[in-house]
Amino acid sequence: MKHLIIIISLLSFALNMSGEVTDTLAGRHRELKGLEVVGVKQAPATELAATTRIGAGMIRRYGITGLKDVSEMAPNFYIPDYGSRMTSSIYVRGLGARMDQPIIGLSVDNVPILNKDAYDFDVADIESIEVLRGAQSLLNGRNTMGGQVNIRTLSPWSFTGWRAMASYGRNNDTRASIGWYHKFSEKWGSALSALYSMNDGYYSNEYNGQKTGSDRNGAVRWKLAWRPRSWSSVTNIASFSHGRQSGYPYESLSSGKIAYNDTCFYKRTTFADGLTVAWAGKRVIVTSVTTAQYIDDNMTLDQDFLPDDYFALTQKRREWSFTEDLYTKGSRGSYDWLGGVFAFSKSGDMDAPVTFFDTGITKLIENHRNEMNPDYPIRWDERSFVLGSDFKQKSRGFALYHESTYHLDRWEFQLGLRWDSEWVSLDHRSHCDTGYETLEKTDDGQLRPFRHTPLKINDSGSLKNNYMELLPKMAVAYQLPDVKIYATVSKAYKSGGYNTQMFSDVLQQRIMQYMGLSMTYNLSDIVSYKPEKSWNYELGVKSAWLNGRLSADAALFYIDCRDQQLTMFPPGMTTGRIMTNAGRTKSRGAEISLTWHVTDELVIRSSYGYTHATFSRFADTKGDYRGKRLPYAPAQTLFAGINWSLPIEIAGTRPSLNVNLRGAGDIHWDEANSVRQPFYVLIGASAAVEKDNWSVRLWGENLTSTKYNTFYFVSIGNAFVQRGLPWRVGATVRLTFDAAAQLNK
Repeated sequence: MKHLIIIISLLSFALNMSGEVTDTLAGRHRELKGLEVVGVKQAPATELAATTRIGAGMIRRYGITGLKDVSEMAPNFYIPDYGSRMTSSIYVRGLGARMDQPIIGLSVDNVPILNKDAYDFDVADIESIEVLRGAQSLLNGRNTMGGQVNIRTLSPWSFTGWRAMASYGRNNDTRASIGWYHKFSEKWGSALSALYSMNDGYYSNEYNGQKTGSDRNGAVRWKLAWRPRSWSSVTNIASFSHGRQSGYPYESLSSGKIAYNDTCFYKRTTFADGLTVAWAGKRVIVTSVTTAQYIDDNMTLDQDFLPDDYFALTQKRREWSFTEDLYTKGSRGSYDWLGGVFAFSKSGDMDAPVTFFDTGITKLIENHRNEMNPDYPIRWDERSFVLGSDFKQKSRGFALYHESTYHLDRWEFQLGLRWDSEWVSLDHRSHCDTGYETLEKTDDGQLRPFRHTPLKINDSGSLKNNYMELLPKMAVAYQLPDVKIYATVSKAYKSGGYNTQMFSDVLQQRIMQYMGLSMTYNLSDIVSYKPEKSWNYELGVKSAWLNGRLSADAALFYIDCRDQQLTMFPPGMTTGRIMTNAGRTKSRGAEISLTWHVTDELVIRSSYGYTHATFSRFADTKGDYRGKRLPYAPAQTLFAGINWSLPIEIAGTRPSLNVNLRGAGDIHWDEANSVRQPFYVLIGASAAVEKDNWSVRLWGENLTSTKYNTFYFVSIGNAFVQRGLPWRVGATVRLTFDAAAQLNK
């Protein structure tokens, strides 16, 4: 009944908003010159949230083409660079996810990316990036309890002409892009851009002498914009990308080598289309964002990462998703509001067979079984067999949300509520067709056939679940002449799901049961995991002094998280990863960002974040981790950059210098905090000469060649790490032809 009352209230309010739209339409009082719909929904939230905005200048200066390039620029915002582009782990304020559901939302030109595995991609001509830290579930719903990132690309309304970029660095690190932006009239505009990147990789597989981590990616984006009237706007953006990587530079800690014998690669094709329609009245803006997305990828890897024939995995997936977000935003006097309806549908299928080879059969199956019963040893029929796993996954969601803001003199009060519901299902099938022969020892010590046991397993089933959450938010702010102080309290959640990667291990245990060994896993216990929920408390300050030349943002936060989702490796000689709910955790910390325009030529930017995230209740068969730090999330992040445009001209050009550093750590790699990466700092620098329509920049990253690890894991009892990237240097050339400027001449 409580939920029903809230739903009716929200629907009633939506109907009232519809009436407001009708009244305004009849009045014919509309005047929004240059109506820009990108970011309409997010604008109110940024005023009462810790926000880092990265503009076009910084994007060019640091060569930013994707999300990973922004790591550490926002305090307590960390994205490790390891694995493949499928590995898009993001950690914010101690929260994070290595697999399945993301902790932070991502949208590009209003198109929300639903699958975390598609977060790592390149985008040409990025105009701005906005990183909102802290829970953003009120407006963005599920999987945004760590924040929201909004990427905006160049529009034909703000620029017309051509742009081109070419960059080359160590190990054939190559990037090139070209973009065309044109206004056919005051009502029609179009943009077409293409980007290609490649890299040969920085480490080698000593088993075959080939490079690991090489990358080839291409992307195309087409934007079509239409303004039928001054008070309406229609924008459609279609994007396509395809890429392939070789993998993976995982080094064995025991041997100190990257050496494995089976093929490793990741291949991905994506398509996305987003249609944004906006209508502006005197006091209201109505926006509809409709999207369709497709991902087709293939991850093939040597699961043991050793030069031995244990086993290999091939995971192929195809997934379609659709979203609709219809919302209105308006104001009347001292009162502002934003409310809407959101729905999504996601469905896909996955094939994930694990192939056992000779060494894996011998050491993991035959030897294990024969140690238990040496008088009747077994011998497998063949020296390789397949454990097949097929899945069909579906999820549907629906949400109603509303946020009200009231201004009273220097005070600002905000109250919001979101009702979120989701339905998930999994159809699974596990199968294998193999067998083994039991041998009998004779009196003279010889072995002779005793019994043959075929293993034909074909298990299938369906799992269903649904989640429903009420997500309130309360905020208050007080405005001083140069300082705004705000405080927020909000609830957020991350969706539950299924551990598809564990089905091959479950099937392996079924086989062991046939041989007289007990099963290790209970399907109902390990396959599904619950949603993660948190209450978030934040006290922040936004300030600007010296006529805007000096700005500083600071925040204190406390996050009380229950059923936190944590990626763990099951005990024993297995390779599966399992998502489990880690009882209760607490994260508290502080962060500060500073931008100082010392002069028109000298700018200093810096940010620092500290997080103390620990388990307050979590225990498993390995131990009690209460008080231990959460793994994979850094305790500190640091960024500092100085950009100096020299007040001189050389041959008609303006040279500039940039020095920057990024730091992160300590990072604990397991729940027991027994292995960690200490705090490290990477130093970069660049020198550039720029003119009106061209620029040349020489750059370097990790110039001190600092050695650090970006990942640590254990597979069948062996520990591995991925080393961070070594020093790199290169050059970037940019060309611009501004058609509007030429026309004005």
